[in-house]
Amino acid sequence: MKSLPYFCRGEVVRGFGRGSKELGIPTANFPDCVVEHLPGDIGTGIYYGWACVGNGDVHKMVMSIGWNPYYKNTKKSMETHVIHKFKEDFYGETLSVVMVGYIRPERSYDSLEALIAAINGDISEAKVQLERPEHVKLREDNFFISHSTSTSAASSSKTFINGH
Repeated sequence: MKSLPYFCRGEVVRGFGRGSKELGIPTANFPDCVVEHLPGDIGTGIYYGWACVGNGDVHKMVMSIGWNPYYKNTKKSMETHVIHKFKEDFYGETLSVVMVGYIRPERSYDSLEALIAAINGDISEAKVQLERPEHVKLREDNFFISHSTSTSAASSSKTFINGH
């Protein structure tokens, strides 16, 4: 995938409401306009990288891009699980992510337990991959710094930024 690493930013919107409640794995969802602007070579599947909510700290993340076959969604989504315990929801906040690598294609599962086990495996894989020196350096990328210090109209109006 030539487009990786891929940088994007957008407002956190309400998703399907399954991450925290049904799976016990909360996710932050990007609006349709961010999903629609993904490069063509970033297909559906599970990715790992770095994420920052608002002007906060940068944390490891794992992201699902696709239709969530277990749930038979009809709308493509980008759901980010930030590997960090947050005290409260952050709907409406700006989520900045750098997608660094690909873990696997999306697939369906025979049970909710199998889906949860697969997601936990993805989280473990992301944690390992993000310790690689070439990935660690992206945690300090100016993309995260520039957002927190920028006073441009683009960042203050929550315009969505995609690309390198």
